[in-house]
Amino acid sequence: MHSRILNGFLFLILSGGFVAAQDKAYARKVVDTLASPVMHGRGYVFNGDKIASEYISNEFKSFGLLSFEKTGSYFQEFRFPVNTFPGRVEMTFHFGDRAAEKCMPGEKFLVRSSSPSIKGHYKVKRLDSSIASVPSKWDAFMAEDHRKVFVLVDTAGVRDKKDLAKMINFVKYPLNVKGILLPVKMNHIEGTDQCSKLTAWDFSMVQSTVPVVEIDPSLSAATEIDIRIGAKFLKEYTSRNVAGYIRGTAQPDSFIVFTAHYDHLGHMGKEVYFPGANDNASGVAMLLNLAKHYSKPENAPKYSIVFIAFSAEEVGLIGSAYFVQHPLFPLARIRFLINMDILGTGDEGITVVNATLFNKEFTLLKSLNDSSNYLPQIKPRGKAAISDHHFFTERGVPAFYIYTLGGIKAYHDTCDRRETLPLTEFDDLFRLLRDFTNVLMN
Repeated sequence: MHSRILNGFLFLILSGGFVAAQDKAYARKVVDTLASPVMHGRGYVFNGDKIASEYISNEFKSFGLLSFEKTGSYFQEFRFPVNTFPGRVEMTFHFGDRAAEKCMPGEKFLVRSSSPSIKGHYKVKRLDSSIASVPSKWDAFMAEDHRKVFVLVDTAGVRDKKDLAKMINFVKYPLNVKGILLPVKMNHIEGTDQCSKLTAWDFSMVQSTVPVVEIDPSLSAATEIDIRIGAKFLKEYTSRNVAGYIRGTAQPDSFIVFTAHYDHLGHMGKEVYFPGANDNASGVAMLLNLAKHYSKPENAPKYSIVFIAFSAEEVGLIGSAYFVQHPLFPLARIRFLINMDILGTGDEGITVVNATLFNKEFTLLKSLNDSSNYLPQIKPRGKAAISDHHFFTERGVPAFYIYTLGGIKAYHDTCDRRETLPLTEFDDLFRLLRDFTNVLMN
């Protein structure tokens, strides 16, 4: 069966039945725009998400996409709680025996996303293996009042699992402490102009009572700090998905769906933002390229094709969860859904999540790739609740989540920049998705 479909498809290509129309220059423009400072990291500070969604909506309009709303709007609004950092975020570390060091977030320190506002000068007290490994010292430390000091929790050298667990719980459930400093090894990101990062950052839907700050180990000798964190907890922030479609010429009530989340991590303070070039300006670039392709008369699809840019993926797949709960068209009419998240490299090919669930379609995808030598490999992966395909899968919608492999490793940090995103296999991945979609419709 697969060979008949594939052979028929190849005949259509050779006879001019399909027209190739990916636009690498346009993809680069989309990535450069979405990852630029004007988008504020596409988060929930300075209306970054709304600016980005307006941009995507305007692109949909320029392609002539139809709206599911009677008003003609492409937007689907929803609300959720989120902790943000719109104010100043800065720290100065004092060492006594050497000059003080003033730092900006994202470089040598990172405020954990649930942290509250704080401003002041505080002494630093050290909690390390010399205390955790001696029960009497641990008990004495825990009995002290730390409400006016920051405790630096250094787990380096802790060998006993029980001692390590005590220290981890101290960070997770802080009592009688002003704040916590955590030394974290910095990682160099290859291919990003010597950019370095601490750990990956994320959103929080709650705000804690105690600030936790991850710091570079070179700052661990600090005896005092000046700290300023301008946090704001938003109980009901309003964001929006962006959805449009092209009406099918033969089976308009059957749908192929392409999705990609456009949101990212926003700001940490007024000056530092997370560009999110690979995650996921690259996926939106592919979404818009496909919309541009199928909007052309010569590429008019037989099935209706839906394009959805989700918000609040980084907060916990909230935008896609809301869409599945409030669908704009019958989910049962979806022939196949392809979710695209992190498509900026591809040196080592792609991974396809849900490949083991939908083996027939995965076999077809691999056959198309092998026949045209598009990508180095297509790696199968099972079910995983890690992106916006998840809630569709749970509702029985056949779906893949595709992401690229190889290349730069910047992820959820300030190193994920437009300047260093190569879009290595963007053209070939576009062709593969186009071919796969056309076979499904034929």
